[in-house]
Amino acid sequence: MAILSSAQNHAAPLRWQDYLELTKPKVVLLMLITSLIGMLLATEGWVSWQVLLFGNAGIGLCAGAAAAINHLVDRRIDSIMARTQKRPVAQGRLAPLQVILFAALLTACGSALLLVFTNPLTLWLTLASLLGYAALYTGFLKRATPQNIVIGGLAGAAPPLLGWVAVTGQVSAEPLLLVLIIFAWTPPHFWALAIHRKAEYAKADIPMLPVTHGERYTKLHIVLYSLILFAISLLPFVIHMSGLIYLVAAVALGAKFLDGAWALWCDTKPHAAIGLFKYSITYLFLLFIALLVDHYWQGVIHL
Repeated sequence: MAILSSAQNHAAPLRWQDYLELTKPKVVLLMLITSLIGMLLATEGWVSWQVLLFGNAGIGLCAGAAAAINHLVDRRIDSIMARTQKRPVAQGRLAPLQVILFAALLTACGSALLLVFTNPLTLWLTLASLLGYAALYTGFLKRATPQNIVIGGLAGAAPPLLGWVAVTGQVSAEPLLLVLIIFAWTPPHFWALAIHRKAEYAKADIPMLPVTHGERYTKLHIVLYSLILFAISLLPFVIHMSGLIYLVAAVALGAKFLDGAWALWCDTKPHAAIGLFKYSITYLFLLFIALLVDHYWQGVIHL
């Protein structure tokens, strides 16, 4: 088998697209948007272009390294699931050693950028989130408990905190609230996908909540977490971090999120699970954009 895999790797020319796919660019892009917004929210003035450019580059490179390790650890699972079976490691287009070296290179470059252009605290927090995702979640929690995405979601929630700390050099309540929003958003976002892909997770022997406790139980938890998310999303207004623009957006976006979760619970819409999953991505993007618009509008008012 090893000889066959080696022969396949030798026969298939290496493509830069395979290495790009290792980094999960769409996921990293969403992370970088929240990181960028965390930077911009951290100050009333302008953020230096060095921090904006190289700080986000460092965070993105480290996130890409964690994604590459995820590809490596999950290669058996990926080869079973239709959604992931064409990934480069699952198909043998990239060997484990190539992935490890690539992830190490990304980590080294990202760490150097963060150390030079931001501050040591940003570097350590970024590395902690990398280890949390690549080692704790991917290496252990994903296969150990149906609450895997709840516990492991904290690593994926870190980018706005990283962006904030890159500018200020310290942790405060505001970026932790942004982390809390993403932390509460992650379970309904991912469980909606898990319902849609339930058969594949069961085939891969991954204890996702719909597999271990059934769809009805999972749908209930999606509704409950959606309610928690709605409440938490209002806290930036409550603590005077944001104003009415954000409040209106948070209520409108949250109401649509709750409607999707309720439709999933009541089975009133076809393909409600994948529909909620897709909307949840739009929701998070627009919610953070609303925070940013409100932030600069408040700045104009106080000029």
